[in-house]
Amino acid sequence: MAFDIPLFDLNFDDHEVDAVAETVRSKWISMGQRTVELEERFAARLGVKHVIAVTNCTAALHMACVLAGLGPEDEVIVPSLTFVATANAVRYTGARPVFADIISARNLSLDPDDVQRKITQRTRAILPMHYGGWPCPMERFAQIADEHRLVIIEDAAHTIDVDYHGRKLGTWGKFGCYSFFSNKVITSAEGGLLATDDDQLAARAKLIRSHGMTTLSYQRAQGHATRYDVVEPGYNYRIDDIRASLALAQETKLDGILARRKELRAVYEKALGDVDGITVPYMGMTENSANYIMPIVIDSGGEARRDAIRQYLADHGIQTSVHYPAIHRFSIYAGTHHLPTTDYVADHLITLPMYDSLTEEQVGRVADTLQGALAKHN
Repeated sequence: MAFDIPLFDLNFDDHEVDAVAETVRSKWISMGQRTVELEERFAARLGVKHVIAVTNCTAALHMACVLAGLGPEDEVIVPSLTFVATANAVRYTGARPVFADIISARNLSLDPDDVQRKITQRTRAILPMHYGGWPCPMERFAQIADEHRLVIIEDAAHTIDVDYHGRKLGTWGKFGCYSFFSNKVITSAEGGLLATDDDQLAARAKLIRSHGMTTLSYQRAQGHATRYDVVEPGYNYRIDDIRASLALAQETKLDGILARRKELRAVYEKALGDVDGITVPYMGMTENSANYIMPIVIDSGGEARRDAIRQYLADHGIQTSVHYPAIHRFSIYAGTHHLPTTDYVADHLITLPMYDSLTEEQVGRVADTLQGALAKHN
């Protein structure tokens, strides 16, 4: 189905086309100098010592869990209202994700009070996700982590280059993991970053990114090395220079993209402020955000009413989504979970369109159509 107002749209033009063409003409398309430039540019942006570019954010999360020393018998506290990769990355190491609730329908961040309640002798790490690009209460998580000697791994897939109380989101913990997936704030189709200030862990991250090999093919091709050793089992999590060139092109637009999304968020808040029957998460929040998505929570009716409202919007040319089905409800993670706020929100959540070229008039149309949908399905 073609939508008049899609859920998202790419911010691509000749800048990205030229960047890819230049890389192809260079005849070096696997991981090389453009990847190095990408890492250096984002290390400077984020104010962190080390950035390691990888195939996707899931790879970054997995590597962070490995580098944190997680294994069987360990527990990691995670949100359930997130993409399944957040929990899967923990499972890859043999550790067990333990789901904690979110704060409220107005704040979809991991609840530090519930995190505190769910800490056991087996807990090794906390893995908060900055939902929609909005900051989790990182001072609280830092305090909890210090008290219980836990590692913090930030799932920063929804955010990039966002200031929070003097530091960038993704740099509060031992590791920060970012995404360049196709619908993210900036994109290289696939791709991700692992950020850390730890010199030794960064060096090891570069090893396990590429099979545990001590040199890379680019170094050998440039004559900087002719041999390599393999010092531990690693993975093939290398990004390529084609995607790195896309990410570099997108990075030059990032300031403007973030500014435009902030403007659109304000337009949405004004348009939705008088709509009865919904809660707008983070409404009026003064913290910085990447404004990756535009979520709302309908006040009642459960999944059936939510889906009927989404269908009404689709019938009127407006695409929506749900971010996300709760992980603890998937078969692989089924069990006894007490997450009442997550359960309520997951049944009533709708993601409205959000992208850089969205217009104020289109936001108004979304709000008006939503109001009609709520009235029809009340």
